[in-house]
Amino acid sequence: MTFERAFVAKKINELKGYIGELYDLLRVPDDEILHDSGKIHIAERLLQLIVDSMIDINQHYIREQRLPTVEDYQSTFRVLGAHDILPDDFAEKLAPVVGLRNIVVHRYEQLDKDLFIKLLRKNSDDFSRYCNEIVKKL
Repeated sequence: MTFERAFVAKKINELKGYIGELYDLLRVPDDEILHDSGKIHIAERLLQLIVDSMIDINQHYIREQRLPTVEDYQSTFRVLGAHDILPDDFAEKLAPVVGLRNIVVHRYEQLDKDLFIKLLRKNSDDFSRYCNEIVKKL
């Protein structure tokens, strides 16, 4: 197998587009987002698309670089951290976003929308950093 840089580059471009849309949404005050079900759903969907894109990239690295296989999506970040594709501490910080994505997508539990928006605001720059770290490895 050969590592497909074009696949990763395409995924990074998609990811940057989703991140840009998220930044546009986050220009709106929390109250406006929280009181507009459409905006909340957009935030949820953007989180899903962002995390799914990162997982796709992670899995591509794992498969193509013959890194240890994992049993869950959170571990894909940890494997990339353990193999210097992402900084290890940053990979550990990012891994739990998969759990938030799962709550949003599968409705495992009631989503605290206020906390969700606060977490998106607080951690949105991590998504851009992820892109930058991956691009450095290309």
